[in-house]
This record gives sequence, structure tokens and C-alpha cells, in this order.
Amino acid sequence: MANVHDVAKFILTSKGPMSAMRLQKLVYYSQAWSLVWNDRPLFPETILAWAGGPVIYELYKSHRGQFTVSSLPKGSAANLTEDEKAVIQAVLDSYGLLDGPALSRLTHSERPWREARGTLAPGERGTTEISLESIQAYYQAVDADEEAVQVKDLAASPA
Repeated sequence: MANVHDVAKFILTSKGPMSAMRLQKLVYYSQAWSLVWNDRPLFPETILAWAGGPVIYELYKSHRGQFTVSSLPKGSAANLTEDEKAVIQAVLDSYGLLDGPALSRLTHSERPWREARGTLAPGERGTTEISLESIQAYYQAVDADEEAVQVKDLAASPA
């Protein structure tokens, strides 16, 4: 199985330097849609419900202190299968149109992050895990909803 750094390397290679927030959210959405479309996770690392949205702490340790991430010391996109790359590319083709703050707002509006945050106040620190089961269940429902707003449409609308 690939790891979170492999997924992040693929994203950075495809999209170029980006904010740490944007990278974290694109990795999160890659994991979510892999659970839906391939019925398996892309990486084994835990996703936490931080105040700013979903964060994979192992990836955070690699870019801590950087606003813009242009490279990472670990990971290789070569560790990903073609199916895994296709999922990530599909995520980049839609969610990749949004910047970090927009992606963060989107995750804040979605059930997996909100439920994991529970009763924590906005901005309050927390380290609760967002379970793969809650992620998969939520995005499977979104995938099945023919009336769901497409991410590309969100990117085109004014903030």
C-alpha cells in the first residue's frame, strides 16, 4: 500500500507548489474518493479533525512551518498503482480548482469532519480521528445523489 507521502508527491508533481492547507485537503479528498470508487484506502495514515479541517499528521510533520509546499522529503508517486493515480487525478480535476480556504470551508460543511469535531468550539484544538467508515459512507451517499452540487460548479461560483 502506498502512503500519504506518495499521494502528496503525486499531487505536487501534478499541480506544482501549493499551500499546505490545500495539499492536506486534496490528499483528504483523494482518500475519500478512493474509498468510494476503489473500495479501499489510498494510505494507512489517520486523518484528524483539526480546527482548520481534516489533517493527516504524518504529512503535516513533513511540511510543518511551511505556508507553501513545493517538495517533500519522503514519498514517490511511483508507489501508486494506475487505479490510485486515476482517483487522485479525478480529484485534482475537480477539487484542484479550489484554493486552500475554499477546500477548508467545504470540508467544514461536510458530515465526516463535523461529526468528528463533535462539541468542540470553532477554532478549538482537537485530535479526534475521522474514521474511514464515516468518510466512505458520506461520500458514497454524495456519489449516489444525482442532485448533489458538482465541485466544478462550486469553483465557478463567487465565494
